Amino acid sequence: MKTKANGITIDYQVDGPEGAPWLVFSNSLATSTAMWDEQAAALQSVFRVLRYDQRGHGGTEAPPGRYAFNTLLDDALGLLDALGIASVHFAGLSMGGATALGLAERHPERLDRVIVCDSPCQSTPQSSQLWEQRIAVAQTQGMAALVEPTIGRWFAPETLAKNPPHLDKVRAMIRSTPVNGFIGCAAALANHDYASAAATVHRPVLFMAGEKDGATPAAMRKLHEKVGGSRFIELPGAGHISNMDRPAEFNRALRDFLGA
Repeated sequence: MKTKANGITIDYQVDGPEGAPWLVFSNSLATSTAMWDEQAAALQSVFRVLRYDQRGHGGTEAPPGRYAFNTLLDDALGLLDALGIASVHFAGLSMGGATALGLAERHPERLDRVIVCDSPCQSTPQSSQLWEQRIAVAQTQGMAALVEPTIGRWFAPETLAKNPPHLDKVRAMIRSTPVNGFIGCAAALANHDYASAAATVHRPVLFMAGEKDGATPAAMRKLHEKVGGSRFIELPGAGHISNMDRPAEFNRALRDFLGA
């Protein structure tokens, strides 16, 4: 389904019974609503599950230029407004995780429980430089050149060796991401900071990270320490796309947190 919000056409999908509590899933860079297939299937019996493609991804419009991260927050709010939804549980991973924390800081009245996955929620001078390098690759060589380097960063060596089916699913999502969307959102990731104000969040928050996601678990543990009453879960063996690496454990953590 598609709707106009914040000046663009946003692609979204709804599963689950009318009248159930809303649960929104926000995707990472270079993926689409399909990254949440397992979560939607597992949770749609008790939640009204709303998945949407972030700006420039999947079926959502991909305007040219560099995007500001606050624009991504405004897209999410605009979608809720367009669908007449007052408040939601909001879950996001990586870029979507920073979206979740940013919304919890700027628009807490629209969120109930918040799930932030695999995101330190801020850029650093080092990460900004890496994003600019990836933007240059996308501009000169297209998305195909980014597929294997991205897979190598996102998944642990032992997962790559086993080559489970979800790796090809992720490869296909990366390959089909519009170049405009990748560049725009990578620019947003190169210049954002929702970690500094994390202590101002007073919604219930679950921070979750894959054990094998580099420095991310340590950064998210620090976020957890800033947010009073929050929870932190590290998923054993999972890499950056932790919900696809460990769907059963991920879904159990969501159920436990949302049912609390």
